[in-house]
Amino acid sequence: MGKKNFHVVPHDDKGWAVRKEGSKKVSSTHTTQDDAIQQGKEWAQKDQAELVIHRKDGRIRDKDSYGNDPCPPKDTKH
Repeated sequence: MGKKNFHVVPHDDKGWAVRKEGSKKVSSTHTTQDDAIQQGKEWAQKDQAELVIHRKDGRIRDKDSYGNDPCPPKDTKH
């Protein structure tokens, strides 16, 4: 079984949450998306997983992989 990714998702009407893939409960809640991204990034690095960042409408905005990717993308954003 592969490692579970972390998702930064809109939470309630005003905040953001970090949710581990496959979980119905959120792992943490935050008032800003930046705070949620920071927390998700820490957990994704620790677990060598991927961080998936969503927009307010739920669509995926960005992804960052912190694991051992056998086919790394040619990422030019960093």
